[in-house]
Amino acid sequence: MSAFGSDALGIPVTGLPVLRELIHERTGIFFEADRTELLAERMAPLVIARGFRSFLDLYYLLKYDDASGPAAWRQVMDALSVPETYFWREIDQVRAIACRVVPELVRRGATSIRIWSVPCATGEEPLTIAMALNEGGWFDRVRIEIHGSDGSEAMIAKARAGRYRPRSMRSLPPALIERYFTADAGTFAPREELARRITSWSVVNLMVPEEVAPYAHCPIVFCRNAFIYFSPQAIKRVVGQFGALMPSPGYLCVGASESLLNITSAFSLEEIDRAFVYVKRNSDE
Repeated sequence: MSAFGSDALGIPVTGLPVLRELIHERTGIFFEADRTELLAERMAPLVIARGFRSFLDLYYLLKYDDASGPAAWRQVMDALSVPETYFWREIDQVRAIACRVVPELVRRGATSIRIWSVPCATGEEPLTIAMALNEGGWFDRVRIEIHGSDGSEAMIAKARAGRYRPRSMRSLPPALIERYFTADAGTFAPREELARRITSWSVVNLMVPEEVAPYAHCPIVFCRNAFIYFSPQAIKRVVGQFGALMPSPGYLCVGASESLLNITSAFSLEEIDRAFVYVKRNSDE
């Protein structure tokens, strides 16, 4: 921010504080005071595209315009999305689910298993889970659903398109690239055997209970690297819904740098095959 009350693009910062609070309320994403400039950079193109003069104009549109507001919120979610992800990311946790948790659920009598990945960005995480389960032969032994969701329509559109650049493949073993992907003009596309393992792609805002509810009943939820952008209050709200709706046992995977120890008592942190997972259990389990 300049001393003249404008951001780098010359837009007056009028309304930026209330816009920040509205975004926090609706999305859970919170920009600390030292990151306000980043918020301005993300929102400035939306202000310019609509011919607005300040961030306050965008705030009024999002807050009060029932006709144009929903489309504007979709643009906001796209602008706030963080597309940094790749295949085989934090794979120890995925292996623990595939090698220990899924077998345990089947042993307990499960005839179908639902897994939810949110936010899934451009789809690398759900596809990684599918590869790990397929390598273990689990799709031939039990009915498995894998659902990928993200708050950004643009990210979900890319997940559905299924075209990945080499950067997304950087941690994926070459043998798996050859087995599950085809190369085409500098990108990689999942083979049909892999693509069909994803049951659904959907747009879900984690702060909207009715959007979360259909998937929070899954016994396995991957919600990794979302809470690093959320306020503690927003995390508590989302995890509270997970705790209320997930079955027992329920397995919640968060990112390596994320902790729920001071957020919830519904889940306990357990080490499973050298990976840490938050587990919801009944008292007699």
